[in-house]
Amino acid sequence: MSELSVDHLLGIKYLNKQDINLIFETADHFKEVINRPIKKVPSLRDITIANLFFENSTRTRLSFELAEKRLSADVVNFSAASSSVKKGETLIDTVNNILSMKVDMVVMRHPNPGAGVFLSKHINASIVNAGDGAHEHPTQALLDSYSIRERLGEVAGKKVVIVGDILHSRVALSNIFALKLQGAEVKVCGPKTLLPRYIEKLGVQVETNLKKALEWCDIANMLRVQNERMEISYFPSTREYTQQYGVNKKLLESLNKEIVIMHPGPINRGVEITSDVADSNQAIILDQVQNGVAVRMAVIYLLASKIKR
Repeated sequence: MSELSVDHLLGIKYLNKQDINLIFETADHFKEVINRPIKKVPSLRDITIANLFFENSTRTRLSFELAEKRLSADVVNFSAASSSVKKGETLIDTVNNILSMKVDMVVMRHPNPGAGVFLSKHINASIVNAGDGAHEHPTQALLDSYSIRERLGEVAGKKVVIVGDILHSRVALSNIFALKLQGAEVKVCGPKTLLPRYIEKLGVQVETNLKKALEWCDIANMLRVQNERMEISYFPSTREYTQQYGVNKKLLESLNKEIVIMHPGPINRGVEITSDVADSNQAIILDQVQNGVAVRMAVIYLLASKIKR
């Protein structure tokens, strides 16, 4: 059987196209598993996985935990809010303490960009990056591409616009890497204050007019405005942002074609998209959630198969 070219999933930029294809083929198998009456396989019965979340998370943490349990792994959950980190313990000490309990894999979300890379150089366990600051969120990008492939047949040649807070979004960066690697065309759209200066160097086009961006694309990936990462105001008001960059049913019906709507969640209903868009047949938001479990099962399974025991 083929194997991944990497020992950790630290970011999409470390993967090649063959890695992504292998993850998707493996996810196809696990998607079939999780739709069975008995949703569990004994693949990782001898593997222990620690979920380390130094930032708040609901959907990603639950998705990883479900994926791990579906594979029959032993799971340890760690929350920084109720840990010795609050008492000044360092990241390496925290993880080494957990590893001394014979943990094989660490799934980590951390507010600092590069935390997963740093950790991979200091500890002897497989690392999965579940989001590092505003840097990368590789499994979200993988499940997004997987969902596009499922709805439209393939990612290559598709036109994808990522709309909203690109500046603070790890989802945007990972999606750009993943989509470009698979041969999609990518545009970003949002207020100029929320677009990084270097963004065009990543091979994407910039469009500040939402209607033009939607007329161009096959898929629109709508991002949440990340107020928790903002120390200053990047636009006058939420109302003005919604008027210029929010998607509603009337706007979609004004296009000369039907496009696919995505959202990594959590949705601010009435801000980036209205409820009638989020709940419509054009939206694949709930498909993304379901596919997240299958894709994370695939990532964990493929990385676990490389662990030298």
